[in-house]
Amino acid sequence: MKILIARLNHETNTFSPVPTPIEAFSPTYGEEAYRANKGMRTAMAAFIELAEGMGATLVTPVSAMANPSGPVHAAAYDELTRRIADAAPGCDAILLDLHGAMVAEHTCDGEGDLLARVRAAAPGVPVGVALDLHGNVTGKMVQNADVMVGFKTYPHIDMYETGEHAGRLLLQMLRGEARFRVCWHRLPLMSHTLRSTTLEGPMRDAVENARALEHSGIPAVSVFGGFSLADIEAPCMSVVATCRIEDAPATQAAVDGLARQIWERRAEYVYRSEPLADSLRRARSLAEGATKPVLLLDHGDNCMSGGTCDTMDVLQAALELGLTGIAVGPLCDPEAVGRLIAAGKGAEVEIDLGNKVPLTSIGLAKQPLRLRGTVRAVSDGGYTVTGPIYTGQRCHMGRTVCLDTGAAQIVVTEQTHEPWDLGVFHCVGLDPTRFRFLLLKSRMYCRPVFVPLSAGLVECDSPGATTSDYARFPFTRVRRPVFPLDAL
Repeated sequence: MKILIARLNHETNTFSPVPTPIEAFSPTYGEEAYRANKGMRTAMAAFIELAEGMGATLVTPVSAMANPSGPVHAAAYDELTRRIADAAPGCDAILLDLHGAMVAEHTCDGEGDLLARVRAAAPGVPVGVALDLHGNVTGKMVQNADVMVGFKTYPHIDMYETGEHAGRLLLQMLRGEARFRVCWHRLPLMSHTLRSTTLEGPMRDAVENARALEHSGIPAVSVFGGFSLADIEAPCMSVVATCRIEDAPATQAAVDGLARQIWERRAEYVYRSEPLADSLRRARSLAEGATKPVLLLDHGDNCMSGGTCDTMDVLQAALELGLTGIAVGPLCDPEAVGRLIAAGKGAEVEIDLGNKVPLTSIGLAKQPLRLRGTVRAVSDGGYTVTGPIYTGQRCHMGRTVCLDTGAAQIVVTEQTHEPWDLGVFHCVGLDPTRFRFLLLKSRMYCRPVFVPLSAGLVECDSPGATTSDYARFPFTRVRRPVFPLDAL
């Protein structure tokens, strides 16, 4: 028995100025791809364990994951997908760890086109797919997969479990125990990412209803929040179920019913931002008398949605309001890192920081913020994740510097990076629990680690490539009408 197992993950923000060449994926191939996932918390790791458990021969052509950014370079997409498609002939089953919201320079349906090529290369071979909760599911994806399962958590902590779920169903097909097909219902609803958390609100309820359908006998039911920062035909929510072929009519009716429930609450999937100044004043009130830091989440510039990690709006407004005791990080400015390292630890410097990547797709160009401070620490920017997301993974932010301006201590990095863990501060000798405010460029992934250590959380919407203000994005390809761009 020969099973193809591969990983190719990218969430594409078509408005992001951050490029996505093949180097952004840090791809591994063959045996190295196997080792990169074996024992980890990825869906591919679960596929590996299941396949090895049945004594199968594994074919692992590629494992590649890039942080969310602009459209994938055509050459990168072609090379990575070619390796998967070329490995398909002769395999008895195919298990793919994908994202579901990939856009390349020459295709708006990255996963759909890949799955169609895989299906053509190995006709009749069962194909199982694990997807991110923020996948933009398409008809081509559904038509070319036998099993499709999405994450049920955001922040995502069930990547492995999702892979195990999809893999377990596909192996049932392989053993002749069942024949599956995929049913789906896509809604004309562009949800906001901050309203797709499964910790509370309508998405939590929708996912619980999906679980209830699974408990009633449907093999897999997934609610996809979609990723709306993509100018494609339908960056929208959907409900997807994997069912036995003979149960397809009843399953489709259940999927349609869950989709109707989501649509009835569509207004709750829209995030309403408050003015930045109001957010910061609220944070200042929360900090009065607090013994723990207040979190300031700059979700308008979050690299895990395609942000540049270099906008300065929130820090600048906080300083103008007189806030002090701020730890900031990580802020990506490789030019500044070079200058600060050249100045040396202990040096007093005056430097232009951030706002160096033009946001031309949303009509913004900003001036760097001139700051004076002291270089407190220099590090290689490496740390190991201790929290529940990517536990045990070694992270690298590039060369990293701590700049102390008095009111703020800023972690400046060479690479964009999500604050997964306290390690983003520990690597330069900072204890984040000792500050009044923690300014993190994050939407959701920081929360499992940082919220328990905080006195409160304030979401700060700044004008960046991941802002929650849809009015800033020039959508031209989205099929209309769609809520909330249109009154429906």
